[in-house]
Amino acid sequence: MLGRSVVIGQYVPIDSPLHRLDPRGKIVFAGLSIIGLFFIQTWFPFLLFGLFLLTLTFVAHLPPSYILRSLKPILFLLLFTLVLHLFFTPGRYLFEYGPLHISLDGLVKGLFIIVRLCLLIVVTALLTLTTSPVELTDGMEYLLSPFKKWGFPAHELAMMMTIAIRFIPTLLDEADRIVKAQKARGMDFEVGGLIQRAKNLIPLLVPLFVNSFKRAEDLAIAMESRCYRGGIGRTRLRVLQMRREDYLFLSLSLVLLAVVLLVPFPW
Repeated sequence: MLGRSVVIGQYVPIDSPLHRLDPRGKIVFAGLSIIGLFFIQTWFPFLLFGLFLLTLTFVAHLPPSYILRSLKPILFLLLFTLVLHLFFTPGRYLFEYGPLHISLDGLVKGLFIIVRLCLLIVVTALLTLTTSPVELTDGMEYLLSPFKKWGFPAHELAMMMTIAIRFIPTLLDEADRIVKAQKARGMDFEVGGLIQRAKNLIPLLVPLFVNSFKRAEDLAIAMESRCYRGGIGRTRLRVLQMRREDYLFLSLSLVLLAVVLLVPFPW
């Protein structure tokens, strides 16, 4: 099913060293990594960072093939990005035919952007695969709690972000079921031109939005029936506490990010 091919938002309950780490450390690592990847300008730092992510994958007892599944939903975006750079980046041409040309600089830049996007997705997938939604909520709230004194809704924002991430696979599963149901009724989503194809999406989008609002309403009713009132006076079954392993993971992560960002690699 479509939703099962999307790794982001899913949690795999495995007893591994990475799963047992404090969620705050993993959230900080993911956030700094996403920011740092945009500042990398050479290939070798990508290689170092990719090897580190591969090591984390084995530490989490996750098969690399499962991590690679997180890239499947963006294959079209990756291909589209490469094509744009190939045909619209000036430089030494590898192929010319009339107004069309493929440049070497475009190929290099396109591959560079693709690697950056892939690493961004893998970092996010590792975070959600090894951290439960409850831990994500608690970790985000702890990290945002210093802003509460300025009236920042830390608990509410953390809850909304976690629910949004959690329901990504659910909504995609729902979309997959709707597509199969419409095709069983004779609907063809690939008939006609661009405008006609956009109109063909209406039988998919309307029930998807209706079901999404119904799920949101059911969730709100369930939370209210359990007397949910936000973070005011709320206690936790598990209090987050940084351990030696968490500080070691954060230290290694910060050292790696400092190396890939500050060391002037030749390539």
